[in-house]
Amino acid sequence: MSDLFQSRPVDGNENELPPELPPADFDFLLYSLRLQAELNLGLIPMEDQEEPDFDLARHNIDLLAMLQEKTKGNLTPDEQAALDSSVAELRMRFVQTIEEARA
Repeated sequence: MSDLFQSRPVDGNENELPPELPPADFDFLLYSLRLQAELNLGLIPMEDQEEPDFDLARHNIDLLAMLQEKTKGNLTPDEQAALDSSVAELRMRFVQTIEEARA
């Protein structure tokens, strides 16, 4: 097995392992891309982010929209609903955030 996938101690402490990663499933992928877009829009405050990064936010929203198109007909109803609502809400928040930044 590659060294990359082996558990490593945190901060050199042999007794403390990093937290277990969540399962690699569709819900987590959706959550990850949505979180990135929200962070880039400044919807989630971060200490080192002075202003929204609209280009990166748009890219993450576009990734979700591409995923929406490419997975059409292959998702469970819950997965499809979560993806559809995420894309719609992030697009709306994107427009709102740009309008607020221009004001």
